[in-house]
Amino acid sequence: MNPFDQALQWFFEHWWIIFIIGPVVGGAFGTVSRSLERGAKRRHERRMEALRLKGEIKAAQLAARGRIAPQASAQAAPHPQENASKELLLRLFAEHDEITARWLDYELDVAKMIAFPAMSDGRQPLTAAFLRAKKIADALRPSSADAKVTEQQISDYLDAVGDYAVAFEVAEKDARRLRDSTFTDDERKRLERAQHMLKVAVDQSATAAERQTAYRRVREELDGLIDLSDAAVANLEKKVALQLESNHPAAAEPDPIPRAEPDPIPRTAQTRAQDRRAASGPAAPLPHPEP
Repeated sequence: MNPFDQALQWFFEHWWIIFIIGPVVGGAFGTVSRSLERGAKRRHERRMEALRLKGEIKAAQLAARGRIAPQASAQAAPHPQENASKELLLRLFAEHDEITARWLDYELDVAKMIAFPAMSDGRQPLTAAFLRAKKIADALRPSSADAKVTEQQISDYLDAVGDYAVAFEVAEKDARRLRDSTFTDDERKRLERAQHMLKVAVDQSATAAERQTAYRRVREELDGLIDLSDAAVANLEKKVALQLESNHPAAAEPDPIPRAEPDPIPRTAQTRAQDRRAASGPAAPLPHPEP
């Protein structure tokens, strides 16, 4: 019996397995499909909104030149072109800042740099393409939403932000796929040790000496493997310092020693007699003898 017939026979004998693996495989494909669909929908909505705002800008420009009459509206702003440009720029600024914040999560977090080193490696082609797109988007970004910019400048910035977003998504997926596969076995072991030491360095239950030693080991293991930025080093040192301070709270001031009250003056028989006379009032005068 050839291998194909054997496989076919095995399938007919174990046909019930399809009811077990079918939902799992179908669910996985469904999740990926829905994620891609949501991403495509968001990009489409963003593009359509940008096109709508650009159309409003163009209509306002034509109206200003006297080619067409602008559509009257009760809530129309006195300067529709400026308002449309400002609204579009604010949306682009928000998207630009969101992508930059997501990138900084990899750039400033040493744990993520160890887990996904390709995101910080400019030698990776996709990471290099993302950094170029970031540089272009940063250069084309207006100083503020109220800045005087032309329609062409807004269009160029719109395209740059779109390229920036796409480049980041591609670079991030590639970095999560690669992980540490580009390193040798010895280098991967060093990364594992660095990751373990990093957990000790920020562990509250570890002693101060253990955390300091772990921090030095992290720097030693990553030396030559991952180029830590100054901001990432400062962020890590801040975390280690916070853990050290949390385990060494300021010593409470001791309670003041209570002072004993002075003992009362001992009472003698004479003082008790004086007290009784004072309580009974002034003494009566002695009678004078008659002459």
